[in-house]
Amino acid sequence: MESHRKFKEKYDLPFTLLVDADRSISEMYGTWQEKTNYGKTSMGIVRSHFVIDENGVLVDASYNVKADASPEAALAAL
Repeated sequence: MESHRKFKEKYDLPFTLLVDADRSISEMYGTWQEKTNYGKTSMGIVRSHFVIDENGVLVDASYNVKADASPEAALAAL
């Protein structure tokens, strides 16, 4: 939680950042997956973005996104 607080302060974000310590939300959204990095397989978070409208409806789910392209894709989904 402390790292999330520092990140939020550093970038002056106007919203709450989610801390999913027990991975329940990650598993529900399908972002806790097997990954391979430098030939080593492990479980971890797959970088993803979700767009949820004002009624709480999921309107876009994108997995394996690139950090620099994700904001534009999310805005396009809106």
